[in-house]
Amino acid sequence: MAAAWGLPLNLTTWIIAAVATLGVILRPFSWPEAIWAMLGAALLVVLGLMPWQVALEGVAKGTDVYLFLVGMMLLSEIARKEGLFDWLAAHAVRAAKGSATRLFLLVYVVGTVVTVFLSNDACAVVLTPAVFAATKAAGVRQPLPYLFVCAFIANAASFVLPISNPANLVVFADHMPPLGRWLATFTLPSVLAIVATYVALRLTQNRSLKGETVATDVATPGLGLSGKVAGAGIVATGAALIGASAAGIELGLPTFAAGLATTLVVLLINRGGLVEVVKDVSWSVLPLVAGLFVLVEALEKTGVLGMLADLLKRAAQGDPAATAWAGGAIVAFGSNLVNNLPAGLLAGAAVQAAHVPETIAGAILIGVDLGPNLSVTGSLATILWLTAIRREGEDVSAWAFLKLGLLVMPPALVLALAALILV
Repeated sequence: MAAAWGLPLNLTTWIIAAVATLGVILRPFSWPEAIWAMLGAALLVVLGLMPWQVALEGVAKGTDVYLFLVGMMLLSEIARKEGLFDWLAAHAVRAAKGSATRLFLLVYVVGTVVTVFLSNDACAVVLTPAVFAATKAAGVRQPLPYLFVCAFIANAASFVLPISNPANLVVFADHMPPLGRWLATFTLPSVLAIVATYVALRLTQNRSLKGETVATDVATPGLGLSGKVAGAGIVATGAALIGASAAGIELGLPTFAAGLATTLVVLLINRGGLVEVVKDVSWSVLPLVAGLFVLVEALEKTGVLGMLADLLKRAAQGDPAATAWAGGAIVAFGSNLVNNLPAGLLAGAAVQAAHVPETIAGAILIGVDLGPNLSVTGSLATILWLTAIRREGEDVSAWAFLKLGLLVMPPALVLALAALILV
């Protein structure tokens, strides 16, 4: 059927993938992102550009990611319903002592900790509702500056540890460095990225923060047994992720098991509530991710992976330092065109096939992790964040996020790459 268009099969596949990705970014007709990703995947199969068996293989490759997301979304939803976020929010507002800038810094520090030990997706899913609750409790008129923190720190702090971003495990795959070497390689780049992102956010949001008032007399709601169980479940999940990472186990199943176990215990304590929890989970994220995996699988079948690996290998042999700079920058900006999850899959496979030095692999990982701070669809974490703030009645257009991302992301990327390559 593609031949009727007068286009080569590979070019047709690339065009469909590009249009589908553009649909995810721009959301024409206000259709959800998942619809555009699934439409692109379905069109590839209908036009005979991709056998349905291969499409299913692409969907199956995302199994670990689906399990991870379901586990995190269950944890977030049960914690929200049991008042854990309201309880934390009240304490955060009290700690701010009436200062909008202190509350901003407090949210940033907490966001960094959550990202490092629970992953960037958890920061978007778990922390965002808590921050919104905190701003509401504090009587803040403009919650977006604080909500922006959740989006940007989720990516900026996502290469402190291997578990800080599932994409880290994708890029290095079976060649994951030991934790000691990982910390030696990425600690300084991570610190610089986190600090640079904070400074840029603080400067860009300064006007909004200056005119803001934060309440000091905030009632602290009680936290019942089920709320404490939800909090313990989140902490236990963090411990499970660290243990799984150290053992080289994929993170999806432990996260799903922890989220499901926490939910079931809370439901037993409350003697019901399953329908309410299931109804409010953002299930649309799963078909979005599945569609993206199918699009990547289609691109891989057109020979893109082989071309990338060959280009990367030849460049690394010529000038490793320049290749690290270029690779990190290209992947950083490219992640915003196709989302960093599929970009990480392609880049990671190319890195393993080309057998490049660890510095180049590290630069590409920084690009995959930090680059998505440019656009609202750059990473799955940011898409999850967008879904979370929409549930609270807030929204950010692609253009508004891009304008902010152009100020926040490039300085952090340059400093992180410089620390990796030059130091």
